[in-house]
Amino acid sequence: MINKKKIENHRRLKKHIRLRVTGTSERPRLTVFRSLKHMYAQIVDDSSGRTLLSISDVSKDVKSEIGDVKGQVMLGKKIGTLTAKRALEKKITQVVFDRNGYLYHGAVKALADGAREGGLKF
Repeated sequence: MINKKKIENHRRLKKHIRLRVTGTSERPRLTVFRSLKHMYAQIVDDSSGRTLLSISDVSKDVKSEIGDVKGQVMLGKKIGTLTAKRALEKKITQVVFDRNGYLYHGAVKALADGAREGGLKF
């Protein structure tokens, strides 16, 4: 059960991470959001305030590529590889990883590993 204290701690942690992690035009920020059912990844250029790339398992074009992936960890890995593939098409090779206040394990770690296997460097 999510209570108010847990949400406040997550927001505080997220704020402290964002103070240190910023994306530039040479090295944009790869940020992760996960819900109980879905995974989202964005590549953001903070200097210009633009989202360069957005991937989620909810969008129609990604659903066909994901297929019948079961579990959050496998979903995270697939989203990571698709993010890396589309980032390399846009000539983005290096990023800064923003775990967005989540612990670096499970689905978040799988997304990062998938992005590294796909060719992104961070």
